Amino acid sequence: MAQAVAETLHSGHTLVAEAGTGIGKTFAYLVPALLNGGKIIVSTGTKHLQDQLYTKDLPLLIEALNLQIDAVQLKGRSNYLCHYRLKQALQSLPQRGHDDFLLLKHIEAWSERSEIGDRVEFAEIPEEHPIWPRVTSTADNCLGQDCPDYKGCFVARARRLAQEADLVVINHHLFCADLALRETGFGELLPVADGIIIDEAHQLPETAINFFGDTVSSRQLNDLAKDIVSESLKDASDMPALIELADELSLQIKRFRVPLGASGQKAAWVPQLHNSDIQAALDALIATLEEICKALDAAAVRGQGLQTCFRRSAGLLGTLRGMRAPQENHVLWFETSRLGFMLRSTPFDIADLFRRHAEQLQTAWIFTSATLAVEQDFTHFTEQLGLRDYRQGLWPSPFTYENQALLWFPQNLPYPNDPNYTVLVSALALKLIEANSGGTFFLFTSYRALQQAYEFLKTRTSKPLLVQGSDTSKQALIERFRKAGNAVLLATSSFWEGVDVRGEALSCVIIDKLPFAPPGDPVTEARLNALRGAGINPFTHYQLPKAVIALKQGVGRLIRDPSDQGLLVICDPRILSKAYGQRFLQSLPPAATTRDEAVAIEFLESL
Repeated sequence: MAQAVAETLHSGHTLVAEAGTGIGKTFAYLVPALLNGGKIIVSTGTKHLQDQLYTKDLPLLIEALNLQIDAVQLKGRSNYLCHYRLKQALQSLPQRGHDDFLLLKHIEAWSERSEIGDRVEFAEIPEEHPIWPRVTSTADNCLGQDCPDYKGCFVARARRLAQEADLVVINHHLFCADLALRETGFGELLPVADGIIIDEAHQLPETAINFFGDTVSSRQLNDLAKDIVSESLKDASDMPALIELADELSLQIKRFRVPLGASGQKAAWVPQLHNSDIQAALDALIATLEEICKALDAAAVRGQGLQTCFRRSAGLLGTLRGMRAPQENHVLWFETSRLGFMLRSTPFDIADLFRRHAEQLQTAWIFTSATLAVEQDFTHFTEQLGLRDYRQGLWPSPFTYENQALLWFPQNLPYPNDPNYTVLVSALALKLIEANSGGTFFLFTSYRALQQAYEFLKTRTSKPLLVQGSDTSKQALIERFRKAGNAVLLATSSFWEGVDVRGEALSCVIIDKLPFAPPGDPVTEARLNALRGAGINPFTHYQLPKAVIALKQGVGRLIRDPSDQGLLVICDPRILSKAYGQRFLQSLPPAATTRDEAVAIEFLESL
């Protein structure tokens, strides 16, 4: 694999590479990248993987190869403290209370001694704490080079270092954000590179789709209202109408949320426009933003902050107006939370868009993951990104699954649409949990099924039960699972990948259903309808390959090391009874299989 990466970087072509668990794909692309001599960008699926690559893998290899390489890490602007926003927050302290005052003073003290301003440095405050959005910037509210604190700006410094570095480590969100900005002519955030390496590449199509579109959220609108107030008090205190309009905007945001209905919705937006209450609330929100734009247009000369508020309000107004009617090649949809909402316009196909950007960059591309192929075919992945001329490589895992793992397909379970299915699967899982001296992953395709299984298990086992969705972060849950040694983790899709637990701490993985995307997702439905319109079967062309790759990810949690052993259980009877099940089976590792419960339990007890 390293040889293939080196040849691709040298030739400037494209490589699509699947590297099974245990290949060491990180080293396989980093070694040729470090020896290449040009400028390389490496993009990872998550910030956690980005931190691991930058703090562990790169230093190890640079030392081993005895190289003088300037490698830096670059994150999105929301990860870096903003001096200007911190000062604004401190100035509004009378409204924020004593606890916030103490937090802000701690952050201020840290900002004076920090060289990079990355909030991950400041472990005293959790990443998800609500204080962070008040002291970090977004693309909307950043003042850019006109900021009075630009000279000490942590974001500007990080970008400058990235432009000068030999190797830059980013994540897919930052990478796609820059591609989306390039679409409007402003995306020069990333340095010009001789090679771009996309790790965990199977995540890239979905991440990219989310960036090539428009969003208006209650959070964006509320932040705008707050910033109008603070900027007005600073630079336009003689224009009280601005503060009155900001208060009116806050009111209209609440009024717009009411007719949207229940929390937790994710649905198509256009049908909602037939609701007269929603239509009236949208019109009122747009009218308020129009008034704000007029007032800010007149006030913008007073200060850069007010000018930025004007630009933000104009952008949000344009997007809201676009939500009044269907858009070609885009799906309009919305989400609701308890008090908030998000309206989105999303393209359901980005193949042409991505290919155009890729060709414009004129660089070598390496796309790699442990799960890109379906039955050794990369078409499902490459078509989503519009890739045409590419070399492919597939390196299977070196682990001896036939000796390390047993795969059990339970008998006599009903199909997943049976109302008793989750309880029956949970009862089966309980036997395994009790027989297992190590830890167990119980993976679900829906949060509802997870909750049902938790209710069944919580009074029936003495093993530690860890549940996704509690107040604990994903990494904290995994750390608790590792330390316990015999815990049971109940989790959904985000734990099917990017989780590495080695040894006896994870000896059994139970998967409740084949991971087909749940019905009703508006973006998926639009994509399926487009495929039907083109005369293509959406199930075989899109839904099935996507589920196969997701199952490969879940299965990959079990064996992470040459000495690992464990039992893998796929409960869904469709994998054996349906014709399409063969495509799943052919993508599974070559482990021994059984249908006998006694054999499965005996294997687990023997570990």
